[in-house]
Amino acid sequence: MVDDCFGHPRLAAIYDPLDTDRNDLDPYLRIVDEFGVCRVLDIGCGTGVFALLLADRGVDVVGVDPAQASIDIARAKPGAERVRWISGDATVLPPLRVDLVAMTANVAQAIVDQDTWQKTLRGAYEALRPGGLLVFETRDPASRAWEEWTQENSYRVTEIPGVGPVESWVQLIEVDLPLVTFRGTYVFAADGQVLTSDSTLRFREREETEADLLTHGYVVQDVRDAPDRTGREFVFLARRSESSRSGLNSIRH
Repeated sequence: MVDDCFGHPRLAAIYDPLDTDRNDLDPYLRIVDEFGVCRVLDIGCGTGVFALLLADRGVDVVGVDPAQASIDIARAKPGAERVRWISGDATVLPPLRVDLVAMTANVAQAIVDQDTWQKTLRGAYEALRPGGLLVFETRDPASRAWEEWTQENSYRVTEIPGVGPVESWVQLIEVDLPLVTFRGTYVFAADGQVLTSDSTLRFREREETEADLLTHGYVVQDVRDAPDRTGREFVFLARRSESSRSGLNSIRH
């Protein structure tokens, strides 16, 4: 099921204005440059911010997301014609052969169902060419990020052009590890409408994630820190291991 913050048309339309600081994407852009990537599958592309940044660099991009409202926003953006947009998820993809599969931000953690997670890893593997990379981030459970998800810490009022002031905040609903559920609330001053969106994330241990990757034939090449959240996240770089001579340099062109 798609969270309302991505799937409700009114909430999808304000997603970008409420999250204008996307420096969390910088490590992914550096990885694209580091390994000379030419073709990318962006799983959970949302409103297309990362996909369009890649397209601006001349990268061939496929963006897939199950939230139709978010895909609609992405398709309406300037330059969107340079990206192939797919409404759906990574469990059912057309034939692809990309250099890199990315799951930015909360995408990996938002796949809470374990069967769907395994199918996503398999779908990503099949979309990669031999030697290609799967890159994604996930929060370290030890950092207990959910303790900061309070109304007091997150409350703000954002003036959005064409929409007006929007109050927003998040609050923790339930912690039942490895699952954590929280609620986003949005109040539109223009007409007083209040919308909420409940989200659940799965906090996987590093060893658990590495084991899942190995099960699906990946080689865990590196586990990096997220520069904007030092010591709080794991950034996994896992290589499709079909070619014995590949290694990371094999995705250079």
